Amino acid sequence: MIWWCLALVPPLLLLAVFIYAFHICFYSANKKPQNPYRPPEGEQYVAVADKIISATQMMDAVPFEPVTVKSFDGLTLFGRYYHTRDGAPTKIIFHGYRSMALRDGIGGFAMARELGMNVLTVDQRAHGKSDGHVITFGVLERRDCLTWIEYVNQRFGEQTPIVLSGLSMGAATVIMAASLPLPKNVVGILADCPYSSPKKIISKVAKNLGIPPTLAYPFIRLSAAVLGGFPLEGCSAIEAAGASNVPILILHGEDDRLVPHTMSQEIQDAGKGRVQLVTFPQAGHGLSYIIHPQAYKKTVFDFLTGIPDLKPYLEADSVPKGVI
Repeated sequence: MIWWCLALVPPLLLLAVFIYAFHICFYSANKKPQNPYRPPEGEQYVAVADKIISATQMMDAVPFEPVTVKSFDGLTLFGRYYHTRDGAPTKIIFHGYRSMALRDGIGGFAMARELGMNVLTVDQRAHGKSDGHVITFGVLERRDCLTWIEYVNQRFGEQTPIVLSGLSMGAATVIMAASLPLPKNVVGILADCPYSSPKKIISKVAKNLGIPPTLAYPFIRLSAAVLGGFPLEGCSAIEAAGASNVPILILHGEDDRLVPHTMSQEIQDAGKGRVQLVTFPQAGHGLSYIIHPQAYKKTVFDFLTGIPDLKPYLEADSVPKGVI
């Protein structure tokens, strides 16, 4: 009998590793509210915590309209709509992995409001007030982009220019959305520190933790398919950039210790001239706006005004107040 029990130990250990990999990478209980005023851990964030908190307070003080949509697979997704002026372009902002719109969206939100744009910040699936328990690293979230675009078009009309914007996983998500048939009024994509593919960022984090990626990744990929119900390699930002018909601006800190800025270079290289990359010295993950606000704003403004469908809305005589 003892031999039978011993024989079961290896498969039970493998099963435990399999389940553990899924919970660590993809599962979200989505029950505990997060504190938006608590910056991420790490010395790079401690040094600028006051600036992050101040920007978060500014965004938190602006009234919004709560809105919901149904995803393609039946989840109720939650968003916050901030109206600036009638007839203006709309920016849709997507936050990062296990994070929230109220913190990750501070830069994109502030600039959009300064330029007179309306803003829709969304809780990604399995985050915040949105349904779901599985985070898919952009593979399914990119289809949620289409759902939110449809919401804007139904509410404001298909003539309304739309800009997709995201940070970290949200940045990868909006680029990956470019692999889908986006409506013609999606005129630009802003991506701050995206990873090039789910496989590459998961392998990179595993390596940082001292876990050989060649051993860990097969378990993680299989757990995504079996327990999460999605193909982890179903899409990547590299592939989507190569297929995109929408101009993409990538912004990335050169001192990003989570997502190396070389990943953005890979995306640009695949973009066939449709992808512009600007990096910011001494800026950590998601901190380019905080460290270099003026250069960041100018880069984004120059990109947006270079889009013909946006330029009339952003000219000096059409914007109440702003960076112009």
